[in-house]
Amino acid sequence: MDGLIASSFAIASGAEDQTRLRRAPDCTFVIFGGGGDLTKRLLLPAIYNLACANLLNETFSIVAVDWADMTTEGLRSQFRDAIDEFVARRGTAAAVLNETVWDWMMERISYLRGSFEEADTYKALGDKIGTTNAVFYLAVASRFFGTIVDQLGESGLTTEDGQFRRVIIEKPFGSDLASAKTLNARLLRTLTESQIYRIDHYLGKETVQNILALRFSNGIFEPLWNRENIDHVQITAAETVGVERRGGFYEGTGALRDMVPNHIMQLLAMTAMEAPTSFQADAVRDEKSKVLSAIHPMRPEDIVRAQYVPGNVGGEPVNGYRQEMNVAATSQTETFVAMKLRIDNWRWAGVPFYLRTGKRLTCRKTEIAIHFKHAPYALFRDTPVEKLTPNILVLHIQPTEGVTLQFSAKVPGPAVRLGGVRMKFDYSDWYTEGPTTGYETLIYDCLIGDATLFQRADNIEAGWRVVQPALDAWAKAEDPLCFYEAGTAGPRDADELLSRSGRRWLRLVP
Repeated sequence: MDGLIASSFAIASGAEDQTRLRRAPDCTFVIFGGGGDLTKRLLLPAIYNLACANLLNETFSIVAVDWADMTTEGLRSQFRDAIDEFVARRGTAAAVLNETVWDWMMERISYLRGSFEEADTYKALGDKIGTTNAVFYLAVASRFFGTIVDQLGESGLTTEDGQFRRVIIEKPFGSDLASAKTLNARLLRTLTESQIYRIDHYLGKETVQNILALRFSNGIFEPLWNRENIDHVQITAAETVGVERRGGFYEGTGALRDMVPNHIMQLLAMTAMEAPTSFQADAVRDEKSKVLSAIHPMRPEDIVRAQYVPGNVGGEPVNGYRQEMNVAATSQTETFVAMKLRIDNWRWAGVPFYLRTGKRLTCRKTEIAIHFKHAPYALFRDTPVEKLTPNILVLHIQPTEGVTLQFSAKVPGPAVRLGGVRMKFDYSDWYTEGPTTGYETLIYDCLIGDATLFQRADNIEAGWRVVQPALDAWAKAEDPLCFYEAGTAGPRDADELLSRSGRRWLRLVP
């Protein structure tokens, strides 16, 4: 391991700064659901990239806990197939699989078969862990979160006596405000808040982290980041895929629960928060909590819910949601949601935040668009207002990561004619290596005890508090469901949400 060349993932200022990252302390990384899809597609490649970057301790080990009848050798074989597929499909921190690193990892992987609900599983796990540091990753269905933490506590595996014991919890964290509060209370009976790492993989993306750097390290942006200069903000998370084989899960979830209280609220919080006193975890999370708590209660007319019907995506015909596997023929589950939010504080008073997310849309795109106010038109009386290019700063999060600034410039020639131009920064143009799953930074941060990019209990509950009025209205069938054709930008009702105030969404184009 000492001779491995460190990659430059998670380093915004260049490969020469890699030496500033320290190796994580010794740790046993326990994955509940270790034989599942999340582990193979994302967690395993992320840990491999950390190993390539020489950021794992020599004593690092992985224990995969699952119920399947399998051996350690069988699991290692499955992992090898998964990492080969990953390298072929997406590439990693290295151009090809580093066999030396992979062999090092394989020697440190073991399998423990057992039920998440039986005490014997945790006794056997305790024997494997001993007195070392441990991180428990719950890559399982949400119904097991409370059970696993209860069992870890009862078996003494969460007790910190000179060593750390941390738990990473995936979403969904509750299904509404009440269930989120109940789950938080249950976890805190066993764990302290500092031991709980509620993960949101969006926060592992470089551009999301770069929001804070863009705002607070550049003197040209932060002075403009307020109601005096910004007209409105748009946050979009669009997908071309449908529900695939997850119809049974999605029927009880829907677009709002799946995306808004977690992913999109985190994007909003990082965009709208005040400058923290430092980049310490609680300082950042305090400011996130403040801005989420300042969101004004939603009005029924400020939210649109819709469901896709048959259409064409990428030139191929696709089913409507009600024709998907394990979906009811009369389903009222939304696959698209758009809303207008208002933040009731000094910086953002009067500035609407428009959010939209949906499946089977015209393209895959996640972005934050800051729409600045128009300049005075006095100099351009002879130019139609609609010809003036709006000033928009767009933070591109996926599928490409970067920043675009749109503004007006004079078209060459003797007459004063204005044209729209764009300046664009792509991460791939400046940094050739980077995290390829979004989990590398998050896993490393948990190993070193940095909770900045993880959600605190009050952050989680504040996100649910924002959307709870919509969930209550839908439960009473007070909010109608509308429809949109698959492969389009969504329903007309979402366009009208903005057009009522003379605004419009940025076009959804690849």
